[in-house]
Amino acid sequence: MTNIKELNPNASPQAAYGARLRMMREARGWTQDHFASMVGCSGRHVSAIETGRKPATLLFSRKNDAIFGLASTPESFEREWCKFKRGSMLEGFPEYVGYEGRATEIRLFQVSLIPGLMQTPEYAHALNHSYVQRGSVTAEQADERVSLVLERQSRLVRQRPPLVFVVVDESCLLQVIGGSQVMKAQLQRLEELAALPNWFIHVAPFSLGERRAFHLPVNLLTLPDRSVVAYAESEAQGHVERETSLVVPMLTAYHQLQGESLSQAASVALISRLRNRTP
Repeated sequence: MTNIKELNPNASPQAAYGARLRMMREARGWTQDHFASMVGCSGRHVSAIETGRKPATLLFSRKNDAIFGLASTPESFEREWCKFKRGSMLEGFPEYVGYEGRATEIRLFQVSLIPGLMQTPEYAHALNHSYVQRGSVTAEQADERVSLVLERQSRLVRQRPPLVFVVVDESCLLQVIGGSQVMKAQLQRLEELAALPNWFIHVAPFSLGERRAFHLPVNLLTLPDRSVVAYAESEAQGHVERETSLVVPMLTAYHQLQGESLSQAASVALISRLRNRTP
């Protein structure tokens, strides 16, 4: 007889997630191997998640929700995943990620750093592991952040990809992250994205001065029902805003900033010059 490990859902949020997955799987009479074939992984991987030896990922949670019919419900595995991942992410960001994966239009403004949706794996690794050196997060949490960046990027590759509008402050291009070679590859990545039909990239030059509409990162998402969700963050926390009276002025300010910024052609030319100048 197979030795089935007893689960203690009270041990941690991750343990509760695994225990719930096992209960729902067994209630349907599915073996771990059968369920794994539905999710697209191995039975050993399912076992490790159920027993808490491995953490679930956002993508795994969303596949669970599709299989169990829980997508976009209060009982979704994605929502449960967000709860135990908040330790390595700002408050509000997991909720934002859920909206981002369904958005038909994405508008981003960033200062100092290249937005996550545009980062190369090497840039993301260098950035997030710098927090480990400062003691802000653990190495495991840094790896989770990098994995989430890549998962978010993969969700943009679909039959009908979203339109992505990005305004990056000039500082994003000049701050070297990960060394010159990592930064050179990152700038090349921006050029490659700008060549795609659904990406629109603009640089807000330093010469804008006081005309720059925002001084903190801002994300605006247009959802399939045409409603708009905003997300903004500080060093301490992030906040998702859905109230139309508050979001519409932000959207207007974004369009004003986009109009003041360099054209896409001029922006790509600047990025190319900086890349070629990088040793």
